[in-house]
Formats: sequence, C-alpha cells, structure tokens
Amino acid sequence: MSSQPAPMAVSATPSSRDDILPSSTPTLKVMRLQAPQLGQPSAGQLLSSTHLLSSSLMLPDSFGTIHVGETFSAYLGVLNPSFDLPVRGLTVAVQLQTPSKRIVLPSRLDDEVSHNSRDVDPGGGIDAIVSRRLEEAGQHILRVEVGYMSNGAKTLRKFYRFNVAVPLNITEHVIRGGESKCLVSITVENVMEKSTSGVGNVTISSVGFETVTGLISKPVSLDDDNDLDKVTSETNLLSLTSNRRSALKLFDSCGRLEPGESSKYLFYVTAESEAAALRGIAFGDELGQACVTYQKAMGESGKIYSSTIVCPPTAFADSKSNSKFVVHGSGLSVDVAAASAQRSSSGRRNGTESGSLDDLLPVTVEPIDPPSRMKLSVPQKVSLLVVNHSARPMTLQLQMRLPNMNGVVICGQSFITLGEIPPSGGSYTIDVNLIALVAGLFSVQGCYIVDMNSGMEIQQPALFNVFVELPDKSLEEKKTMQ
Repeated sequence: MSSQPAPMAVSATPSSRDDILPSSTPTLKVMRLQAPQLGQPSAGQLLSSTHLLSSSLMLPDSFGTIHVGETFSAYLGVLNPSFDLPVRGLTVAVQLQTPSKRIVLPSRLDDEVSHNSRDVDPGGGIDAIVSRRLEEAGQHILRVEVGYMSNGAKTLRKFYRFNVAVPLNITEHVIRGGESKCLVSITVENVMEKSTSGVGNVTISSVGFETVTGLISKPVSLDDDNDLDKVTSETNLLSLTSNRRSALKLFDSCGRLEPGESSKYLFYVTAESEAAALRGIAFGDELGQACVTYQKAMGESGKIYSSTIVCPPTAFADSKSNSKFVVHGSGLSVDVAAASAQRSSSGRRNGTESGSLDDLLPVTVEPIDPPSRMKLSVPQKVSLLVVNHSARPMTLQLQMRLPNMNGVVICGQSFITLGEIPPSGGSYTIDVNLIALVAGLFSVQGCYIVDMNSGMEIQQPALFNVFVELPDKSLEEKKTMQ
C-alpha cells in the first residue's frame, strides 16, 4: 500500500497579504516653518485686545516671501483619517526642485519608513521636518510623494510652488597690487522691496571673503584708531571714547540697510602657500567668493555668496583702460608667464597666436621694490628684473631712451647689454640710476628691450609711478648760510 504525500498548506507572506488587504488613504499636510509676523492678522481672524499675538502663534497657510540664503524648513505630516483601517506600506519621498536641479531632502522618515513595511494605525500619523538652504533665485517646487499599499501600490503626490527672491546684490571690484596680491572691494546692496512695516530692512551680521586653496584674505578697516594707546593716566577714558564714537558711526557700523542702501567692504587677498607665492596671481585666476550673513526684520538669518571672483587683467592688457600711469607690481610679468605656460602646454609655437600677451611682450622688465618718493636732483638706484618668456634664448640689450622720459630720467649709462638670457622664464637683474629733474608725480617710462640678433624692439609699459618732492627749505637755508 503506497502512501501519498499530504498536500502542503499554502500561506501568503506578510508582504503579499499587505498588497491585497484594504488600506486607508493617507492625508498629507505641509506647512512652512518661519518666524511669525507679529501683529499681522491672518485671513478670517480678528485680533482681540486680550490676545494680540493669537494669530502669530499659528503656522502660516502659505510659504510667503523667501529669499536666497535663507534655510527653507517645512513641516510634513502624514495622517490616517480613518478610525477603522490602517495605512499599509507607507513611504514618503521629498524633493526640492530648483531652476537648475532637483535635490532630495532627507528626513527622519527615511529611517522609520523603509522597505514598504511602515503601517500607520487608525487615527494616527507620522511627521518630520525637512530643510535646505536656498542658493538660487527663481521658482522652486517642493515635491512630496506618499506611497501606500491598498490592493496594489498607490501613490499620492503634491506639489508646492514658491518663488525665491534675491535680498542682496553683491558686486565686486578688484585691483591688483603686486605679483601675488589683490585688493577686493565688495559692495552689498539691499534690493528688497520697500515696505511700511519694515519687512524689507536687513542687518548685515558679517561679511567675509572665502579664498581658494593657497590664498588668504584679510579685511581692511579704514577706522584704524590708535588713540587709546596714546591716552595718559590722567585722561578721562570715558569722555574720549564717547567723543570718538559718534551716534552716526555707531549706526553705520551696525550693518543695518534700508531698501536701496548699500555698504562697502575691503579685503586684502594674498598668496599664503609657498607654491602660490612663487607662481603669483595671474589674470583669470580664481580668488574666491564673498560671503554675507544677514538677518531680516523678524530675525530670520541667511547666508548668501557672490559669484566666483577672478583676477582682472593688467592695465596694459585691458583695452578699455586709457590710464597713462601704472601701479607697480601690477602683475604684468605674471600674466605673460601664465600666457607663455599656456602656450607651451597647448603645443603652439611662440608667436603663432597673434595678439596674445606673451606674443606682445616676450620679454618683460619690472622694477624690484621701486621708490614711491624721490628727492629732487638726488640720484636713486633702482633694480630691474628682465625676464625672457619666449621659447628661445635671446641676446638682449636694455635701453633707457632719454627722449621718451619725462621728469625722471636715466642718470649714467643708458644702453646696457645683458647678454644671452635663457628661454621660458630665464631672468637677469640689473641696476640703473634715475634722477628727478622736476617736482611732481611722474611715470617712469622710456624702457626698451632690443634683441641683438634679430633687431626686434620690445617697448615696455611704464615701470612705476613716483612722487618727486621739493627739497626741505631748512636744508636749503643751511646750505646757503654755509
């Protein structure tokens, strides 16, 4: 007698049971978290004399005005309105769509709701807070997707559109102060709309400049008071301080900006690492970004960044500049070296790209620590650095041509043969003597480099500016008496 195997009992897995069991439809609530507008009644409510802040303690129905730099925070609540059925297999996904990208916003629901296994009891609910600092202006969309299982997968989607405005306009102006130095002027303007309730007012908490790797920035203060160091023990310190800090200065230093007002800040950017100092800061190099922290009327704080600020070209290379004067250490040789290095890396031959900086100035001449002041009729020694940026060795002669010099002229030998200088950064240092013939502000110019082999002449831009002082009258009187 053969025995047949007993039939196996078929049981549904928990996940398959959830798929076919009925589920309640969840309800989604989304509200923005923000500082209350004190004393501003909401629609359909009246302020009572005994509860002046009653409407201010409620979450707003709309997202309201949002600005770049603020941290957008939203409250998410998923409720089960049924008192009989649970919500089965709940999932929640939140994304913030900006004008340029879509960002996933994480929350604690990501840990609690996993693998489609979260159920919400009848009459219950779950909630979370998502946040993100807003970095660009334009229309944003908060996309919330709620999934649940009820005779198959179901999805509930909601979209919340809101506009993000720019509260502050940041502009910059960069001046080169040397081969590895720049002065960066930052202007911060309040561009919010003017309001009678003062909503458009902002207070600048801090302004900084975040440099790229290898550079460092320092704020430059124009109010450098050293009066306290000179105070004697008999001086009334309180009286001096009150006289020194007027109410106008205190108001200006608080950082408060009305709509349409602006403030300026100055930073000194220089090379910090040895490699950056050796290379210098050339035209087109990134310096960093200005970072402004602000607070709005109700205390909402925000942080906004400027666009990436780059090093500008020298006055010689800037076709829009018509200045006849030059700031010493403008970085011309650094720009030419950078253009030459780019030419070498790209494989093109020297001079094949007409109009490039290293084609216009294959050899540069720059003074080393030139004087800012000179005495009338007193010779002054100045060291000049001659650099060959071309791809071939050159036999050079330095010429200081007297007809092209004005006020400050060469004293002594004016044509000096330098010999052969190696290519691609080869240099030669030479000393020349200058003498001032007239008092005033002058630009030292008339410098030429001549290639002795080809006869090519390379006219150099003005070397530096110098102020020629009149002789001291007391010294002149002593000389006369002697």
